[in-house]
Amino acid sequence: MLDPENLEKIRQQFDGSPYPRTPLEKSPKSDYNLLFLHDITTPFYLRNQKVIDRRNKVILDVGCGSGYKMLALAEANPEAKIVGIDLSAQSIDLAKKRLEYHGKGDRAEFFVMAIEDLPTLGMTFDYINCDDVLYLLDDLVSGLSSLKAVLNPQGLIRGNLHSSIQRVFFYRAQELFKMMGLMDENPGKLEVGIVRDLMKSLKDNVQLKSQTWKTKHEHNEEWFFMNYLFQRDKGFTIPELFQALQGADLEFVSMVNWRYWEPLDLFQDTDDLPAFLAMSLPELAIEDKLRFVELLHCPSRLLDFWCAHPDWKQPFVPIENWTDAQWKSAKVQLHPQLRREEVRTDLVRCIEEQRPFECSKYLNTQTRNTFFMESTLVSCLLPLWEGAQTVSHLAQRALKTRPIDPVTLEPTSENRAFEQVKELLSSLEPFLYALLENSA
Repeated sequence: MLDPENLEKIRQQFDGSPYPRTPLEKSPKSDYNLLFLHDITTPFYLRNQKVIDRRNKVILDVGCGSGYKMLALAEANPEAKIVGIDLSAQSIDLAKKRLEYHGKGDRAEFFVMAIEDLPTLGMTFDYINCDDVLYLLDDLVSGLSSLKAVLNPQGLIRGNLHSSIQRVFFYRAQELFKMMGLMDENPGKLEVGIVRDLMKSLKDNVQLKSQTWKTKHEHNEEWFFMNYLFQRDKGFTIPELFQALQGADLEFVSMVNWRYWEPLDLFQDTDDLPAFLAMSLPELAIEDKLRFVELLHCPSRLLDFWCAHPDWKQPFVPIENWTDAQWKSAKVQLHPQLRREEVRTDLVRCIEEQRPFECSKYLNTQTRNTFFMESTLVSCLLPLWEGAQTVSHLAQRALKTRPIDPVTLEPTSENRAFEQVKELLSSLEPFLYALLENSA
């Protein structure tokens, strides 16, 4: 995975500069977006259109660092046990203190170890979070295979790789600073100072400065270490990601920020595409669609993805293909990170004041735009704060809250109320605000 010399370099780098340097007392409790991405409900629903029971699940955080994302995993999955591993003993010590400080120590275990040593734990995991680690390995396929070896059959892995396209100028910077001898050993304050002075002295129109330098990070040492002076940093492309998954016999599930990888969202008018694209885009395989977006507009420094054992996906019918009978019998739940009392209070206030309700105020990782809905219609969703409901039940509530059609002033029919709820849920489900299950 990593030869001993490289392993020691990485260990020293993170012993000397544990990552991230988030204050011990900071809590992710109010960071809905972070919790949404770390809630195992999110990827399990994307893969199976089912809401997972999070009780008694065991989650592994690989490269847990100073423990902030491990804390986010614990907050997002309150019924689960969290295990953290890292090469750096200093980082593990900080992670332990963080989880204990926030009252999560009784659900957490910590180990100083490398990925390839995971089988020695004698444990298997329902979810593995491997954030900002895989691109450091000598052998990506071997690293993914080590994770797969301790993954339960229906479990999921979240991994990510630096994008060689989006991050190209930082790799140029790293080559420059290697040439200057600043990365022969693990960089420290001296090397950060040299880089800072060099970048500030450049003209603003010099490519490397215009593409990488941010004045707001000028005094953030961590940012220098993780960008300009990052040891073992490597970039990948979508084809290389899929080749690695194939080599490890893992199945691609989804990009973590999947809505930002939609090809059609890159065009001004999706109804007026060039003829060739209009015909060919819908037929592209998922890898080709992602590569198309990557080459046009790579949305992030990370190729952030979920993957899983092949052949364990539970087949389901996408909601756009459901019959009315399937819709009426379907069960609906709010995403757990939206099912909070403060969100309900906000919705009730909007209803009382007859103002639109902004869903994207709480969860906006999958939308670039604000997302408003008419509050009297959304009021039919209030029972979801009590638990799962059938679509039919929500339609009956909608019939009571909007008994008169505001356009025709005629009584709203049961069928019209059902169609309104169906349209509402169809607009919420792609963002996973509402989760729909159908056993039929």
